[in-house]
Amino acid sequence: MPTKSPVEDEVVAAIGRLLRRGLPVTPATADPVLLDLRGIVARAVDPADEASRTAALDGTLRGLLARFPDTRYAPAARALFGLPPAEPGQNLTVRRDLAAEQAGHEVHHFRKRVEPRLIEKVAWELLADADRFTRSPMIAPRLAPVTERQPVQPDPFAWEVAEHEEQLSRLWSAIYAARAELLAVERLISLRADRIDVLHTAVTAAWRWAVARAEAIGYTTAFAPDLDVDELVALAGWTPPLTEAQASRLAEAAGGGASREQFVHSLHGETGLGNAWTEGFMARTPSPEKNGQLS
Repeated sequence: MPTKSPVEDEVVAAIGRLLRRGLPVTPATADPVLLDLRGIVARAVDPADEASRTAALDGTLRGLLARFPDTRYAPAARALFGLPPAEPGQNLTVRRDLAAEQAGHEVHHFRKRVEPRLIEKVAWELLADADRFTRSPMIAPRLAPVTERQPVQPDPFAWEVAEHEEQLSRLWSAIYAARAELLAVERLISLRADRIDVLHTAVTAAWRWAVARAEAIGYTTAFAPDLDVDELVALAGWTPPLTEAQASRLAEAAGGGASREQFVHSLHGETGLGNAWTEGFMARTPSPEKNGQLS
């Protein structure tokens, strides 16, 4: 019979201890096992600072619970950890009662049978997040406040370094801009917003994603031929499946600093490509929990 690794057991136990106080994570409740996870260290503004990693852990858990993959138990998981529909300051007993109500279970059954599975699910999501960071070829560069002008010296080496940093900044700016629009699309779909609004935002997301892909192509060609363009752009988030030709066409339309209007005009009449992108979002529904024997 397969068994969980010691690492998984440690993370599950740490999440169980964290549950007693719930969110927000504080220095008193931040377990070292969780603070050392790769995804937490990578998100910390100062990885060497425990308070910074605590803030990163709190933000990561909130994001994970906001996108909890099991739609049936998502409200229960959030309530259990102290997020709405729970209220700040509620103890575990109150949060557990509320979570059981949200899940449609009797409290005793919930505590014995469902709660341990929810804790394991949160732990597995954190481990999967850490694994993605472990395999990621690139991490966004951290920026530090600058109070004095830093002129570039008139020297070929200095110019080359500055150009590299310039292109790297443009690349990450484009990736984060694409991520923002992709998140906006998912939020509107979740809100059951007007279809016109969803489609408008989806087109904006296509433009931003295409800009990011164009930047990734330019960066890898000039500075990092060993990096994979698709893996770089995938950092922005999920997108509808596209063929290589369709992805290339979008990047081509967004190249050269094209505005959204120019992007849309360039793709006018390409109905198949437009439908592949927009209908991909509209058709996508949250996946049911495959291990849905929680009850």
